Amino acid sequence: LACDKDQGRKRATLGEVEGILLPSTTVNNWDQIQKFKAKDDDLLICTYPKSGTTWTQEIVDMIEQNGDVEKCQRSVIHLRHPFIEWSLLPQPSGVDQANTMPSPRILKTHLPSQLLPPSFWESTCKIIYVARNAKDCMVSYYHFQRMSQTLPEPGTWEEYFENFMNGKVSCGPWYDHVKGWWKAKDKHQILFLFYEDMKENPKREIQKVMKFMGKNLDEMILDKIVQETSFEKMKENPMINRSTVPKTIMDQSISPFMRKGIVGDWKNHFTVAQNEKFNNDYKKKMEGTSLTFRMEI
Repeated sequence: LACDKDQGRKRATLGEVEGILLPSTTVNNWDQIQKFKAKDDDLLICTYPKSGTTWTQEIVDMIEQNGDVEKCQRSVIHLRHPFIEWSLLPQPSGVDQANTMPSPRILKTHLPSQLLPPSFWESTCKIIYVARNAKDCMVSYYHFQRMSQTLPEPGTWEEYFENFMNGKVSCGPWYDHVKGWWKAKDKHQILFLFYEDMKENPKREIQKVMKFMGKNLDEMILDKIVQETSFEKMKENPMINRSTVPKTIMDQSISPFMRKGIVGDWKNHFTVAQNEKFNNDYKKKMEGTSLTFRMEI
């Protein structure tokens, strides 16, 4: 079990479920999370952390609300879409939140496929999975962990680089996460998207989401959704950018929640030696899967 150096403020610790590191608050509430009852008309947005989760949530919400910006402003995003494994007293847990929400519900999780509450697999709910290349994911997660008080201190970039490759971060190894969900998509109603494709051609990917949700919106609304869900627009939107979250949970003076939202930022962090080491390790871990990623576009 991970503990962390107390650096003047109380940082959360990680616990473990079936070999996967998760926030201790989640581990302590594991029984309730596993018993969660999914419904057939639920839509679950699933990602490894820092893979475009919030972006996808806003896209889905805009589609659900037929492009009505006002309706998407009804409350902050983390209240619109319960985060299944979220647990931080005295706030209601993600499960409690979801249980009081009218259908159709849009839910969110970062859990690897093997830890998802079983009721999701037993239902006919739809799942959207978004995957982002490992290098950018690592960089984004590192900066997120620097400012998020709900996770331990990330240590130096060098230390974090090793921890990420060894899966010693919350939600476990990136490699197993993306491979597990890639496999699951053959047996379930899962739309598997790539962050890099969304950056390259947002309209095309938003159209895929719309079709998957069974919606049919006209060109004008579609263009509006593309515009409203741009990184620049979302960064300024207090309903999305987590500016309402207290500093004791997210200290955005350290690093903004919406930081860069680009493909290829890893080049500003990886040394030549790190890149070589990462590539060799990556090749081994991703061997035998048909899943491929673009590290730049």
